[in-house]
Amino acid sequence: MQILKHGQQKALPADAWQRLEASHQARVRRYADPYLARRSAGKKHPVEDFLFTYYTQKPGQLLRWHPGAGVVLTGPEAAARSGWKYYKMLDDGDLAAAGLPPSTTAATVDLTSFLAERKEALQFAGIILRGTALRPAQFGCFGLHEWAMVYRQDKFELRHEYLQLRLGAAGTDRVVEDNRIRCSHFDAFRFYTPDATPLNELTPSRDNQRSMEQPGCLHANMDLYKWAYKLAPALPSELVMDCFELSWRVRAMDMQASPYDLEEWGYPPIPIETAAGKAEYVEYQRGFSAEAQELRGRLLEALAPLIDELGDGE
Repeated sequence: MQILKHGQQKALPADAWQRLEASHQARVRRYADPYLARRSAGKKHPVEDFLFTYYTQKPGQLLRWHPGAGVVLTGPEAAARSGWKYYKMLDDGDLAAAGLPPSTTAATVDLTSFLAERKEALQFAGIILRGTALRPAQFGCFGLHEWAMVYRQDKFELRHEYLQLRLGAAGTDRVVEDNRIRCSHFDAFRFYTPDATPLNELTPSRDNQRSMEQPGCLHANMDLYKWAYKLAPALPSELVMDCFELSWRVRAMDMQASPYDLEEWGYPPIPIETAAGKAEYVEYQRGFSAEAQELRGRLLEALAPLIDELGDGE
């Protein structure tokens, strides 16, 4: 992935960037089309809907291909981006700077407006990603956050009323009570039932998120997708989709290790209530952590020139 600093530009002819756009859209539709079909039919999927319902990026937004900052799209088709947020059409001065002939139809990410409006999001993403990358990975949670979300749930609102608990309510509660619960991720911890909250050995919060995120956490690694799409269109869509696809696979494993019976959905359980299940969970967790660290590095590499361009640090 070539990283272009502010002011550097690379021009792509229409045939080249339209091939990239079509490839991206086909990649997205593999995931988005089944979700949209289910939604139209009023159906739910406990695993495969998640990235479209929990995160704020919708399928139509994800379908839009972005080349990233510093790339100029040429050709008449580029004019469609004149109404896209954080894009601009190049005037003759811009065209000359990019080495393009006058009157060429060309569009690019308006990095000046992006940096002005997305400064805080950019800086916060940099803090979270950099801090997480530097901490040691922890592999002792065994996915018990999902179990804590349904602990003694008969007293509270059912979390997924259309799913059955694999061990039943009493069996699920025993697993929570018989294990150490030490979730470090606030956006998992905040969904615990009230009775489970005091059982967590850590107290993650929005305020301490930047110091608690660690690279073994499944949810922190899923959130790479969140940081990537929140900084579109300055980041290339290929990187966003790499993060999306990792998150998709992490979600599948996370739910296999959950208390729900998902056999009929095609997801056999990882029985973390057993020693063998715990070992299997950790093996997957280590693999995902390694993949996520590589993606985290790519995100930081892409963000570095944008953060540098702000000029006033964090």
